[in-house]
Amino acid sequence: MSHRIPVTVLGATGVVGQRFVRRLADHPLFRIEHLAASDRSAGKRYREACAWRLDGEPYGGLGDQVMGEGAPEHTLSPVVFSALDTGPATELEPAFARAGALVFSNASAFRMAPEVPLLVPEVNPEHLELLKVQRTHHGWSGGIVTNANCTATVLVMALAPLHAAFGVEAVLMTSMQAVSGAGYPGVPSLDILGNVIPFIRNEEPKVEEEIPKMLGRFAGRTVTPADLAVSALCHRVPVLEGHTEAVSVRLRGNPTLEDVRAAWLDWHPEPQHLGLPSAPAVPIRLHDEEDRPQVRRDVELDDGMSIHIGRLRACPVLGVKFALLGHNTERGAAGGSILNAELAHAKGYLR
Repeated sequence: MSHRIPVTVLGATGVVGQRFVRRLADHPLFRIEHLAASDRSAGKRYREACAWRLDGEPYGGLGDQVMGEGAPEHTLSPVVFSALDTGPATELEPAFARAGALVFSNASAFRMAPEVPLLVPEVNPEHLELLKVQRTHHGWSGGIVTNANCTATVLVMALAPLHAAFGVEAVLMTSMQAVSGAGYPGVPSLDILGNVIPFIRNEEPKVEEEIPKMLGRFAGRTVTPADLAVSALCHRVPVLEGHTEAVSVRLRGNPTLEDVRAAWLDWHPEPQHLGLPSAPAVPIRLHDEEDRPQVRRDVELDDGMSIHIGRLRACPVLGVKFALLGHNTERGAAGGSILNAELAHAKGYLR
């Protein structure tokens, strides 16, 4: 335990916070030093403040740990994982960064700030260099690194190899998103059972603006967004975990389907080369069966950290289309943030 980096988990009682706790409980690089949530949780044992919703060991084995106050003067660690809502994150995450912590945030508050990395380690590891710009700009000794919207995370992992190999010009994506993405208790059962809800507040704009930033070129001090058009249509469906996406793309040069498949198979990103603990050995799993990927059969593979692609075929409108699946609360939330921290450690940003 003594050699592992101490961390704080903010928002530890929520669904994503619980996933942070479960993933960090036996992590080889990090150990949980502080747990914090709302003011009403401070001073309580974690088991008293938290209604545990996950399988595995309840409370990640930390049920007797006393919750702290969610402010840097009380719960400061070198690393902070934030599962806060956007409002509290806007105030608290910069406070922790000013105090010297490196904050890995699942909130949307700072994703589009020009000096803040919007990071998916397989896609844009060089964007971590923005931490240097951020610290100069704000005078922080710490910093903030964000992970993307869960739907955008799954999509950008499929697009990145294609953008590198050919260049992506346009994307049309229709999502079928799990109810867990709405937090707990999520969508009322009488609204979602036997139903599809064609509106998720702010989801479509997030996907459309985050994808160009993540695929953008880092030029030393700024990220120049990729020049591509993204159109997203987002739906809530009665699935517990896992976002399914129907994707059509227009690629430069009109590559064949065999070329597209080869681009995915030949993709060997940096986290896999580095052997980061949370990086799946195979980040993109391709399925040849005509009825895959499926949430119930595929989404939990690789601890939810890989994405799944199937039904690759020609699109008469944009050129290429395929089915895509990823785990929204693991790859798209807690697991993604922890992988960001592992990359920062490997790159020397954490000592």
